[in-house]
Amino acid sequence: MTQSRILVAGATGKVGGAVVAQLHAAGVPVRALVRGEASFPEGVQAVRGDLGDPASLGAALEGVESVFLVWPFLSAEGASDVIDAIGRRARRVVYLSSAGVGSVEEEPGEAITAFHSELERLVEASGLEWTALRPTGFASNTLGWAEKIRTTGTVRAPLAGLARPLIHEADIAAVAVQALTTDALLGARPLLTGPELVTQERQVALIGEAIGRPVRFEEITLAEAGEQMRAAGYPPELVEAVLPVQAKMLANPEPVNGEVERVTGTPARTFQEWAVDHATDFR
Repeated sequence: MTQSRILVAGATGKVGGAVVAQLHAAGVPVRALVRGEASFPEGVQAVRGDLGDPASLGAALEGVESVFLVWPFLSAEGASDVIDAIGRRARRVVYLSSAGVGSVEEEPGEAITAFHSELERLVEASGLEWTALRPTGFASNTLGWAEKIRTTGTVRAPLAGLARPLIHEADIAAVAVQALTTDALLGARPLLTGPELVTQERQVALIGEAIGRPVRFEEITLAEAGEQMRAAGYPPELVEAVLPVQAKMLANPEPVNGEVERVTGTPARTFQEWAVDHATDFR
């Protein structure tokens, strides 16, 4: 399948962008689904379409055999029509899901897990070849601290001791490329993790090391954190989903595995490596 055209949804995001870059570097014809103007390396075709409007996807899906699907909404509303549109033209879909799906901590009604679970169900029932990638927390989510690090040198957040195996977006992308271009992960739901547990306080320190100046972690309460998120415009259902789940991880941290290395042949990148790769974002 390495010479089939692949459509990447979420191509302007961290993971989708890395998938586009890695496919292009490997010489695989790749098409980026975009809603507006976006720049990509020469040879990458950008085609307009919106997952919120399945009727707009025809041109993007024309001649496509495989799709990397990132779902950008907090519910599965409309997903069935999108997957139907993919199924009329493509033969394979690789869905970016979440480690929370199928875990012992999964709870019915939890917003993020709920829509990922439903998307996985729809993908698996579609008749398409499929893979569902289940990564742990993205290292790139710490970019939410970037403005405060640049302006104050202090991160005010809850749960200083929360340790997670955050994963580099390039590692998720590398597994996605294998799923898109080989048959090694057909019908699989690989759990993808970073190589080690790193506390939030240590993450902040490693970012400081990467940018060459100290950064301080100031712990706040979960209530204060919820107020901050709501004031920043986060949807209430996201606030209600994220903070309680993170609090539970203090006593029951996510597992660490070697799945990235097993699939790609290369060990997963550390958070320290991620911080160095993204140092300019924090300066």
